[in-house]
Amino acid sequence: MPDMRIVPFVLGVLAGVAVFSVGAKAQSYPWCAVLSMGDAAYNCGFVSREQCMASLSGIGGFCERNPQYVSPASAGLRSAPRR
Repeated sequence: MPDMRIVPFVLGVLAGVAVFSVGAKAQSYPWCAVLSMGDAAYNCGFVSREQCMASLSGIGGFCERNPQYVSPASAGLRSAPRR
């Protein structure tokens, strides 16, 4: 039978982790890799066009701007309340 002193310790650690953990946030990047393998496959996880092109090197495809991307500067402007 486990030592009963360990149970409150484990519960305390789990509560501390829950309190101090930071919530996950979706990340949007400005460039998408588009692979044509029957259906198009998109990977919009690139900071620059060069990074995207390097990822596609040797496997084919092309890079395009992410239409869903919102830059941090313009995100701040959009969230400001109107008066």
